[in-house]
Amino acid sequence: MYFENRSQAGQQLAARLIDKYRYENCVVLALSDGAVLVGEQIAAQLHCALTLLLTEDIVVPGESLSFGAVSQSGNFTYNAQFSTGEIEEYTSEFHGYLDEQKREAFNRINRLLTDTGVSDRNMLDGRVIILVSDGFDDGAVMAVALDYLKPVHIERLVAVAPVATIQAVDYLHIAVDEMHILDVKENYMGKNHYYDDNTIPTHEETVEKINQIILNWR
Repeated sequence: MYFENRSQAGQQLAARLIDKYRYENCVVLALSDGAVLVGEQIAAQLHCALTLLLTEDIVVPGESLSFGAVSQSGNFTYNAQFSTGEIEEYTSEFHGYLDEQKREAFNRINRLLTDTGVSDRNMLDGRVIILVSDGFDDGAVMAVALDYLKPVHIERLVAVAPVATIQAVDYLHIAVDEMHILDVKENYMGKNHYYDDNTIPTHEETVEKINQIILNWR
């Protein structure tokens, strides 16, 4: 399945959620700037808040493989697809590099935390949380989101995305209460492959977009 853009994909996902969650106590939590384009369509149809969880992937050198991710809470969470042995092997081989990447990621996130529109755990408490990605390729971003949400009382956790790998879906089956994935790929080509238009706003434009919705909620 291919999509004209992320907004079109969001409209299709919203159609799956509207009967159950419109006007319910929900918040859409986007996991990237690209996911905000998907999530704003869902938030608009459900008449709920849209917010952004700041995360940054730490990639294994020389491989298109996420070792884990850093969240705005300051925690680093390993990619859930890795075994304990694989984590120990990568940590030993790339120790200095990975530590430096984590520090740089923390610094970048801290510079953005003064922005409004960024997730606040207090805003999420007691709600149905709809986690939105523009493409789940592995368990890394989901694992960091779950770590961030540990202190939050969640009414129900719903994961949605236009496209995902089989491995990611297997992980989601265990991690969330409900999921809606429009297309599950055995041979995943990277999320950008499935959109004709891959234009993603700057982070500043993304935050402004979120604020237009969140002001009404507050």
